Amino acid sequence: MAGNIDLCIRVSEDKSEQEHGQIHIQDEEFDYSQRGQWLRAAVLGATDGLVSVASLMMGVGAVKQDVRAMILTGFAGLVAGACSMAIGEFVSVYSQRDIEVAQMKRDKIISGNEEEIEKEALPNPIQAAAASALAFMLGAIMPLLAAAFIVDHKVRLGVVVATVSLGLVIFGWIGGVLGGSPVVKSCFRILVGGWMAMAITFGLTKWIGSTGL
Repeated sequence: MAGNIDLCIRVSEDKSEQEHGQIHIQDEEFDYSQRGQWLRAAVLGATDGLVSVASLMMGVGAVKQDVRAMILTGFAGLVAGACSMAIGEFVSVYSQRDIEVAQMKRDKIISGNEEEIEKEALPNPIQAAAASALAFMLGAIMPLLAAAFIVDHKVRLGVVVATVSLGLVIFGWIGGVLGGSPVVKSCFRILVGGWMAMAITFGLTKWIGSTGL
C-alpha cells in the first residue's frame, strides 16, 4: 500500500518536472527568437552604414584625390545616416506601438477586462532608434578608419574596397546564420550588392565630374 502511494507521488513529481522543463524550453526559445530579431536588425543597420558611407567615399574619390575631402564626406555620411536611421526607426516603432496599444484596448473592451495595459510587452521606440543609429555608425566607421591613414590615392581606394568586402562577408555570414539561410549565398548576395553600389557611385560621379558639370 505504501509502495503504491510512493509510486503515485513520484509520477506526479515527474510530470511537474516535465511541465517545468517544457515551460523553461519555451522561455528559452522565445528569448532566442527575440534576440535573433534584434541581431538581424543590427546586422542590417551595420551593413547599411558600411555600404552607404563607403559608396560616398568612393564617389568623392573618383573626382578628388584629397584624403581630407574623402574623410569629411564619409564622416558627414556617418552622421546623416545615423540620424536618419534613428528618426526612421523611432517613427516606425512608435507607429507600431500605437497600433498594438489600440488593438489591446479593443481586446480588453470586448473581453470586459479593463486592467492596465502591460507596457513591458510593447516595443520601445527610443531603444530601437538608439540601436539602429549605433549599428549604422559601427558599420560606417570601418571604411573611415581604413582610409584615414593611407596617403596614396589609388591604394586608399583599394583599401576601402577590401575593407568593405571583408565587412560585407562577415555581416553576410552573421545574417545567414541568424536567418537560417545558406551562408555562402547570403555572403555572395550582400557582397555583390555592396560592390555594385560602390561601382555605380564611383562610375557616375567620375562621369559627371569629367563632363564639367
